[in-house]
Amino acid sequence: MLYVGVVKVVDDTITTGGQLLDAAVRYAEERHWDVLPGAWLEGGPGTGALCSCGEPRCGSPGAHPNRPDWAAQAGGSAVAVRRMWTKEPRASILLPTGRTFDAIDVPEVAGCLALARMERMDLPLGPVLGTPARRLIFLVLPGATVKVPDLLRRLGWPPASLDLTVHGEGGYVPAPPTRLAGGASVQWARRPTALNRWLPDVEELLSPLAYACGREAVEARGR
Repeated sequence: MLYVGVVKVVDDTITTGGQLLDAAVRYAEERHWDVLPGAWLEGGPGTGALCSCGEPRCGSPGAHPNRPDWAAQAGGSAVAVRRMWTKEPRASILLPTGRTFDAIDVPEVAGCLALARMERMDLPLGPVLGTPARRLIFLVLPGATVKVPDLLRRLGWPPASLDLTVHGEGGYVPAPPTRLAGGASVQWARRPTALNRWLPDVEELLSPLAYACGREAVEARGR
């Protein structure tokens, strides 16, 4: 799968337990993010893999918490994270939102359009996730859940009119190299680096994101 404008290829290789453990430890150690082990896909690449939860109609195969008290289970220390993935090396990597960051989730095409515009405008950008479901997820400072509805109205967009979701307190997003339904893995469209350690406020990014989502909605109605 190719991310238009971002040039990121998602491959279908099976993620190993060592890759998951190493990545989870890096997120905790280098970014100071809370990390949560989740369900995983059982089976080889492709559509035949099943979620480890055992539910045939699982709504989020390989990308959901394993227990109801998951929020308390998430760990922010490298030692705790290493212990969790040593216990279950196949566990997916979930990053709880509403703590160190919130996440703005938009369609891939709209996200790429907005990303290109942000770069031209030299706006501050944090890491950006790309999922096999053709979504881009922008990490921003916590508090976006409260701010976004009013900000969208000020920009002239009814919140319900846009395919734009905010993941805040009580939510989570999957992190690379977690493998999702279909066998492909979550990837970084923009990797975490020393240059994007300080996340932007959602207010700085929402205008181009809303414009891109609105444009896509209009084009979809015209097709």
